[in-house]
Amino acid sequence: MKPAKFDYYCPKTVDEALSLLEEIGFDGKIIAGGQSLVPIMNMRLSTPEYLIDINHLKDLQFIEFDGSKMKIGALTRQTEIEMSDAVRQHLGLLSEAVPYIGHVQTRNRGTFGGSLVHADPSAEIPLSLMALGGTLHIASKEEVREVNVEDFFVTYLTTDIMPNELLVEIHIPVPEGRAGYSFHEISRRHGDFALVAAACQLSVDSQDRISKVRLVLGGVDAVPLLITEASELMEGEYLSAPLLNKIADIVDEAVNPESDLHATADYRRHLAKKLAVRTVKTAYERARSENNERS
Repeated sequence: MKPAKFDYYCPKTVDEALSLLEEIGFDGKIIAGGQSLVPIMNMRLSTPEYLIDINHLKDLQFIEFDGSKMKIGALTRQTEIEMSDAVRQHLGLLSEAVPYIGHVQTRNRGTFGGSLVHADPSAEIPLSLMALGGTLHIASKEEVREVNVEDFFVTYLTTDIMPNELLVEIHIPVPEGRAGYSFHEISRRHGDFALVAAACQLSVDSQDRISKVRLVLGGVDAVPLLITEASELMEGEYLSAPLLNKIADIVDEAVNPESDLHATADYRRHLAKKLAVRTVKTAYERARSENNERS
């Protein structure tokens, strides 16, 4: 199918884009990589009257490290994240997750910010950002406001961003000390949407006790699911088989998967427990490794 008729705008500056958004409001839609929006428009599940192409806003395409956090522009291509030495060195979780996104062609066009704003609950970037605890900077004509990732995802394909606003950049704190990470997902074929995905960012103290951990599951609810009860259980403890069994029990209670053509709810629940245990174990072993310590 082809999309419904729309008017096309191509602003050259962020201010120009924000003015257009202020004027158009609910009738407009931002397009960047188009990897999610174009298929939806072709199926006429979305029929915006105005399309605002932000691909000329090069000020929103960057990766910067300031010593304590990574700053990533919303227009940064996913393949730039994948190939970045700085991201690989300081945010290994993100480097590990991005190659699961679609295929090379998808990542060459898809943007970091676009994946977040699309807010698919099984997508790799939203899960990773939730595990890393990032902050989103959202601009309008009046202000730039900051939103913690925990408050950004509202429900399926819906975020805390208004029609007159534009996601401009994302700040991600770099894990300190002895830190480990892990990302796993199960899909029917490589490049397909994940049936279930799991991301874990974890730190240990000098005695190998877990000092901080964020475990997130995707594909099991309407938003990326931060398993806070599991984090509370793990912090201050050594990882052990009994502790992993308790984590699996917590996940079993926390998730709320649905059945569809690709998998039953029971199968997704089973995968969620297995992937949660696997990601925590891998992240813990990486954090304990002698060569993983950072000052």
